[in-house]
Amino acid sequence: MSGGDVALTPDVQQAGPRPPRGRRLVRRLVRNPLALTGFAVLTVALLGALLAGLLAPYAPDETHFDVAFTPPGSAGYLLGTDDLGRDIFSRILFGLQSSLQASVLAVAVALAAGVPFGLAAGYSPTLDAVISRFTDLVLAFPFLILAVGLAAIRGPSLTNAAVSIGIAQIPGMVRVVRSETLRLKSLDFVAAAVVSSASDAWVLVRHILPNATSAIIVQATVAIPVAILGEAVLSFLGLGIRPPQPSLGTMLADAQQYAARAPWTAIIPGVAIMVVALAFNLFGDGLRDALDPQTSARRANRR
Repeated sequence: MSGGDVALTPDVQQAGPRPPRGRRLVRRLVRNPLALTGFAVLTVALLGALLAGLLAPYAPDETHFDVAFTPPGSAGYLLGTDDLGRDIFSRILFGLQSSLQASVLAVAVALAAGVPFGLAAGYSPTLDAVISRFTDLVLAFPFLILAVGLAAIRGPSLTNAAVSIGIAQIPGMVRVVRSETLRLKSLDFVAAAVVSSASDAWVLVRHILPNATSAIIVQATVAIPVAILGEAVLSFLGLGIRPPQPSLGTMLADAQQYAARAPWTAIIPGVAIMVVALAFNLFGDGLRDALDPQTSARRANRR
């Protein structure tokens, strides 16, 4: 055995097999304190929303006029009460439930339309000329203006608000998927599939879409906090969830006339919106860094 062989053997033994991709992803997320913080906050928010019926001490529309405007920390009312004596903590839990339902539905609508149109635009130059021009036209309208206009046409409800927000998010989803498709289409494995006489549908479904999944997931995590803010704005304007069903946006709308007398009725739902949206953004940024091999390589070189 030569000296070179002896030198290579320990390196091979120390390197060992690469861990699965899922395990590497988890390790990168755990090493990111901001992403870990965002995930912890989201876990608490999701559990609170899912278990709202068990955790809420009162029904969200249960009124107690004798304890109206009770400040936070009072006995029996952790976050105080509003102008009708409704428990704010219970309404926050059910409001989170409504906000998360609307945001998930909105992102599902954006994915259902944005992914196929983005794939088609990135793969076919002919379709790209049409889809990209239409996308640019829609992006000329601000997101909230478009969502408000669509919600006003459809009428106030949770489903209509979610669908309106989802439609407004489609252009952004199309652009992300189109960009990723253009990148993947230039790689060798796609060229090899085309040379082997694979159909366009097969190349898109079998080769491009699976490799674009990471970018799509990251975009979805970024779109959810935007949808939460959009739902809050629509509900604040009376175009989203209608009373007595609780929503963080309607809680802000109800509290604006009592903000000077009972500031907690406006501050608490506002902080809840901010914290949940920020947690999604932190987790989305961490997920993007963990899924981006170039970012991971740069961090490994610094270490």
